[in-house]
Amino acid sequence: MDKVTVKIINTSNNPLPQYSTPSSAGMDLRANLDAPVTLRPLERKLIPTGIYIELPEGFECQIRPRSGLALKHGITVLNTPGTIDADYRGEIGVILVNLSQEDFTIAHGDRICQMVVARHSTVEWELSEALSDSERGNGGFGHSGVK
Repeated sequence: MDKVTVKIINTSNNPLPQYSTPSSAGMDLRANLDAPVTLRPLERKLIPTGIYIELPEGFECQIRPRSGLALKHGITVLNTPGTIDADYRGEIGVILVNLSQEDFTIAHGDRICQMVVARHSTVEWELSEALSDSERGNGGFGHSGVK
């Protein structure tokens, strides 16, 4: 298993982001709130975490929904996955949205999302007049049928 060291500042009194199981890809992030925040149906809010990170070059951090919150309560990350670049040094904030028909209250310390740290490549474009053929070709949305 590949490991990378990431500098972190935690201004909350919550535990550091952590994996729930040894094979988890994502670490849970927690809300850092002075008072509970209620999301009304279809409302979105930026939820602070109190977490600041310094990723090494060639890495990104993705902010993803927690499946339990999505299934049970309709709470998801609006810009999923949210991307944190290696040169960002501000607080990690999570844009949550309530897609249910009921109010949902977030309390300090609640696990609100997952964060996944991953390597990424930098693209160098090669301008071309044509692309090679493939089996799919230019088949787009729904090209493979329903079944």
